[in-house]
Amino acid sequence: MRFWDPTGARYGLPTWPWTLGPSPDHMATERQLKARGLRPGGQDPTGQLGWLRGGEERFAALYPVELALPKRPMTPAKWAAVRKACAARRICPDCRRDVGYEPSRRLGACNDCTASGSYAAAA
Repeated sequence: MRFWDPTGARYGLPTWPWTLGPSPDHMATERQLKARGLRPGGQDPTGQLGWLRGGEERFAALYPVELALPKRPMTPAKWAAVRKACAARRICPDCRRDVGYEPSRRLGACNDCTASGSYAAAA
């Protein structure tokens, strides 16, 4: 098998094929850790899953679950920053109004500006 390298001799890290199913029980990808309410915690990956996509080799890092740390909770300051960033994305670049939704990036303006034709259409 192409990605069967549990010793790490070929790829530098122990590697398992994605097609065989889940990773070893003691290891998880970042998404799998996140689903469990954990994070890698600054540790380096100790293994990887490999697969082919479009003829190109792809890899997903695996981290030991026992060394993972709990996810950090969102603080009030982080929530405020997220709200501010979301509000900034709702501003139409042409009329400079908060339109209550994110204007189309393809058109580059809100629906009102697009309908009135007073926008500079993206090329």
